[in-house]
Amino acid sequence: MDRLHVINMQALVLGTLATLVLGDEASGSQSSSHKQNYQESPAQKDNVRFARYILTTLAAVVFALAVYRMVIQSIRYIRTLTCLNNDTQKYFKMPNLAFGAVKQHLLYAPLLRRRHNREIHLAWFHLGYVPTRFQSLFLAGVITMNVTLSVWGIEWNGTRDAALNHLRNRTGALSVVNMIPLVVLAGRNSPLISLLNISFDNFNLVHRWFGRIVVLQGLAHSIAEIVKRSDKAGWQAVQAAFQNSQMLMTGLLATIASVAIVLLASAALRHAFYETFLHLHIALVILLLVFLWKHLENTYPQNYLLAMILLWAIERFTRFAVLIYRNVGRGGTKAELELLPGDACRVTLKMVRPWTFQPGQYAFITVPSVGLWTSHPFSLAWSSDGVDDHNDSEKGYKISADDILAKTSDAASMSLIIRRRSGFTDKLFEKAERSTSGITTISAYVEGPYGGHSVLHSYGTVMIFAGGVGITHQVPFVRDLVAGYASGTVAARKVILIWVIQSPEHLEWIRPWMTTILAMDKRRDILRIQLFVTQPRSTKEIHSPSATVQMFPGKPNVDTLIEMESENQIGAMGVSVCGTGGLSDDVRAAVRKRQGWRNIDFLEQGFTW
Repeated sequence: MDRLHVINMQALVLGTLATLVLGDEASGSQSSSHKQNYQESPAQKDNVRFARYILTTLAAVVFALAVYRMVIQSIRYIRTLTCLNNDTQKYFKMPNLAFGAVKQHLLYAPLLRRRHNREIHLAWFHLGYVPTRFQSLFLAGVITMNVTLSVWGIEWNGTRDAALNHLRNRTGALSVVNMIPLVVLAGRNSPLISLLNISFDNFNLVHRWFGRIVVLQGLAHSIAEIVKRSDKAGWQAVQAAFQNSQMLMTGLLATIASVAIVLLASAALRHAFYETFLHLHIALVILLLVFLWKHLENTYPQNYLLAMILLWAIERFTRFAVLIYRNVGRGGTKAELELLPGDACRVTLKMVRPWTFQPGQYAFITVPSVGLWTSHPFSLAWSSDGVDDHNDSEKGYKISADDILAKTSDAASMSLIIRRRSGFTDKLFEKAERSTSGITTISAYVEGPYGGHSVLHSYGTVMIFAGGVGITHQVPFVRDLVAGYASGTVAARKVILIWVIQSPEHLEWIRPWMTTILAMDKRRDILRIQLFVTQPRSTKEIHSPSATVQMFPGKPNVDTLIEMESENQIGAMGVSVCGTGGLSDDVRAAVRKRQGWRNIDFLEQGFTW
């Protein structure tokens, strides 16, 4: 499926370039309400030029981020090669003071104090998350650019009718052109995700803000038209005009649909009724496009809408092609459900076609017998080549790095842990409960893999934090680093896994996988595991099996743990976290605190949609 991603990227580039060209060349014929051809009108020329400004500015941002990503990747690659045979790595332990300040005060910093990934609640309502300063700066720039271009050059000192006419045309054109980045940011298969190494989670954040900009500009467009007509002939004439004009009526319906989309996409409704939101979101978007296409018939902004629709269609086709390729044939993909303690379920996916597994990957799972056509994202915790990979470890045999790499190169089986919540996960758990044997096999569809762009090979010291079911994201990194250390292909010399769980019974979630990891060659030389049990039933449950696997009661003091490791760190330190919002914010604050003193990077994983 790499070919599909290449095609998708080429289509994206060609679509954007075509849009830029169409802005100058696609004059077309105008509707009856536009008496002048836009090529002869300075105002229409401004609209085309400002639309180009938006696309060009966003393309420049993408280029700058791509260059930044390539520089960072090159530095990490060189650092990895340099440290393969260097056990001290003293040079890479010391930070770059200027870049450390940028990370501390911009890249890693929440907008206000320390709250970023911890949810904001009002009673039972989920209100979203606080963005980082870098995210806030980018969003402020996008909003400022659009506000400025929406009002720049309008004859505010002229007649009211001329100003409203100009404002209507300007905001309408910019609203449509902003739909191009809106749809690019919405796609799971957007090539920009891998090109820029930015998570789909962050793309979703920017997607929502572009959606709000599109709706506000569309509202301004509609209000300007309504006010202009009411000034001339009163509100009864406005009503008559909308009833007698297809262009006006479809424009009004498109505005209503767009406002409904934004209201239903609010964090409170989106999180409380996700499946309902998703179905309504798709239906309203289709209605919006139909109404907008009729509204823009024979006008130049229709070219921007066409580019947007083509990009959306290509992304949807790519998703469908991946789904067919991954799941059709050989009896289809099967999912084995196994109940686990602590309201959890282990899902083992028997793939139709194997793929190369990488740490940090996730997939969208569709189970028709449970959730019809809805798909949900889950981190992939383990991969296997189809052979029982626990036999050797259970017999006490050492597992070599080559054995581990073989199980990830052509993985025919993927496993993940699903914690019981509401909606889809609750129905899936109920289906597993009905099995008398403890294991249920059902048909499923897997869309992916996604992610897997973050690697920890270049860090001499790696701290991996996990909270609860967040361990599923982190286990592959542990396996990868231990195997890499044994084969001499990574810089890592110290790997510390800190897992926070509520009860010791949650250890069963990953017991077979951790048994395999603990049996790996040279594991004791590099890996230490610290387990923190926040709600033990008794002190007898807390016992440390060995010096490298320790168990403690209560919550960890994240700042102290990072302080202890940073004092004796080897080379650059990478700190990864996947867990609750509170845990992520604590780790983020501890890493920020040490910028300028040690070379420490922060990596966060989460689905905060």
